[in-house]
Amino acid sequence: MTFSGKIKEEISKIDSEKIELLSELSGIFCTNADIKLYSIRVQTENLNAANRIFKIVKDIYNVTSNITVKKNYNFKKNEIYIIEIKSHVPEIIKDLGLIGETGFVINTVPFEEIVADDNLRSAFIRGCFLLTGSVNDPKTSRYHLELIVNTNEFAEFLKTQINTYGLNSKVLRRKKGYMVYIKESEKISDFLKMIKAFNGVMYYEDIRTYREKINMNNRINNCEQANVEKSLASSNKQIKDIEFIKAKDAYDLLDEKVKTVAEYRVKYPDSSLIELSEIISVETGNKVTKSCVNHRLRKIKDLADKLKEK
Repeated sequence: MTFSGKIKEEISKIDSEKIELLSELSGIFCTNADIKLYSIRVQTENLNAANRIFKIVKDIYNVTSNITVKKNYNFKKNEIYIIEIKSHVPEIIKDLGLIGETGFVINTVPFEEIVADDNLRSAFIRGCFLLTGSVNDPKTSRYHLELIVNTNEFAEFLKTQINTYGLNSKVLRRKKGYMVYIKESEKISDFLKMIKAFNGVMYYEDIRTYREKINMNNRINNCEQANVEKSLASSNKQIKDIEFIKAKDAYDLLDEKVKTVAEYRVKYPDSSLIELSEIISVETGNKVTKSCVNHRLRKIKDLADKLKEK
């Protein structure tokens, strides 16, 4: 089962109060349902979603929905579950905020009462995700969560509800419909927490933390490697300057302290400046700091540059 499938399986088993179940069902129907005054028809490839719809309608309205199963031969061979409700339809769509005072079905967004507080809003978004949401497994190379809806108006409404929790979701036009999506890993984790997919959150956070630790170690290793390469490049240039000065018979123009640093630089080409200062201090018995070593190597460079100019 995919990570999205596991999330949907978990949230389809949440126990909620009746008022929250109505908001969840409203989210389901707003996202993907053919609603008429005499019937409601929902199609999904997710069995848990189909069972959730059946159970909510049965528990609240004592209505047994018809479920039809057919094969999907459009690229995928998944089964498609078609849920049809043909009883108490006007009552249901009125309770879900999907019918106006004139008696016409609202095909855009529900009444504000459906998302009146955090619990109802969370349930509504959970219903939307159950039908058309998906989220990448955190083990993959990129973080991505999305919900596909039919109209721009509903996409903007859903984005507003999601962003009430500071999740920074955005809307993108697709060939078929509109995508409400989140890219930031922390925000995706917060989204899963908001829809009460707590097992999914624990798995997501474990993998995300592990990936970030690996990435941090890689960045540190890359930084250290870059510093080593930079240090070696500087060392090679310093040694070439020393050899150049000797080739020009100008080595004796350097004072004894500078000559000492030059000898140790040639002897220990792989050592950093701080390592070189420690080696010189130990082997000569004279305390030499990194700053001193750097200053004396600069004198060698200055002399080499003057010789090159002549």
